[in-house]
Amino acid sequence: MERQIIKIGLLGLGTVGRGVFRILQENRESIQQRIGARLEIKKILVRSLAKDRGIELPAGILTTDLNEITGDPEIKIVVEVLGGTNPTLDYVLAALSNGKSVVTANKDMVAEYGQVLFETAKKYNCDLLFEASVAGGIPIIRTLKQSLAGNRIEEVFGIINGTTNYMLTKMTREGSGFAQVLAEAQAKGYAEADPTADVGGFDAARKIAILASIAFNTRVPLSKVHTEGITGITADDITFADELGYVIKLLGIAKNRPDGIEVRVHPTFIPKHHPLAAVGDVFNAVFVRGNAVGDTMFYGKGAGELPTASAVVADIMDAARDIMQGVPGFIGCTCFDHKPVLDIGETFSKYYIRLKVADKPGVLASVALIFGNKEVSLKSVIQKGATGKTAELVLITHKVQEQNVQDALMDLKQLSSVLEVANVIRVEGEDNGHA
Repeated sequence: MERQIIKIGLLGLGTVGRGVFRILQENRESIQQRIGARLEIKKILVRSLAKDRGIELPAGILTTDLNEITGDPEIKIVVEVLGGTNPTLDYVLAALSNGKSVVTANKDMVAEYGQVLFETAKKYNCDLLFEASVAGGIPIIRTLKQSLAGNRIEEVFGIINGTTNYMLTKMTREGSGFAQVLAEAQAKGYAEADPTADVGGFDAARKIAILASIAFNTRVPLSKVHTEGITGITADDITFADELGYVIKLLGIAKNRPDGIEVRVHPTFIPKHHPLAAVGDVFNAVFVRGNAVGDTMFYGKGAGELPTASAVVADIMDAARDIMQGVPGFIGCTCFDHKPVLDIGETFSKYYIRLKVADKPGVLASVALIFGNKEVSLKSVIQKGATGKTAELVLITHKVQEQNVQDALMDLKQLSSVLEVANVIRVEGEDNGHA
């Protein structure tokens, strides 16, 4: 029996694009059996026809003309792996407006322009699928939208940037400094020449905005995600974390509270016994806590040609099934709630605070008094590196509201005996294993 052929237009043939092409070629028989149709890439949009792509391609498959894809009635699914938002957003909107389902791996576009994309997909009855936009090959989007749909999701948190996880892992294991580890990450291709998106926390912010929007059924604007990177993490912080029984990870954290939702990215102390503490190198891991399922953890490669392409191809197969059943757009936008995104000052956490102070009597008492006045309860205080002139105070607080800590730090900076607030890092993961 002749099987239906569903034709695909591919926007981009970089690392992920080549992976998508390879998987569709190498696994075409099993894919065909699973969905009951043959998937065929008809056209691939590229910037240059002359560039060597490193793979064997059918004659005439490459094009520099977007209209050969968006204007072709035979092409039913458009796969976007170009990255960026300009001109990519216009390309994707053109595809949707022409009634084509879209599969994308583009976290920047989904995080910043999700609303207009979903509205356009709904208007033209198309699928908009984006599993590969978060955590590479880890099936976290589909899990939140479908497998855990019967739950009230309470928390989503995890390691969602492989570059910073690699760097913090190296700093922890080898005692290396930030600059040295960044250079190594760039040499291995884990970090870009301009690493700001990764080390500044912005890549993770886009991903946690997407995850929180799905988990809590509320659109989370990227501008509402409190974002801190790892550029301020020093070897001293790594050492103190180890002595105190923690490791430092850059986490994306989203919590569903009765009064709103917390969405934040920042370096975090987590206990060594926490499962996330063992996630090293470029691997990602996402914890999800639901009121019915309890705790689940998803672990795997968060980037790379084939892991990311694996997620893209799974979305292509879903889009193809919907087309065959006549129900494109079957699972659309789920942001039907309008919960407020809380300001960072309204969040609660424990804190690691490192102060450089004058080494003289009465300093600790004056520091403790300021914290007490702002209702910040101290769990432990350790004095390190006393020289007779200066010393370091390393403090861990009990769980407290962020604003109280910030108010206390403002007052501390006015004390002549406090020479520097060297670092402030939130502590998570000690309450029943949750962030």
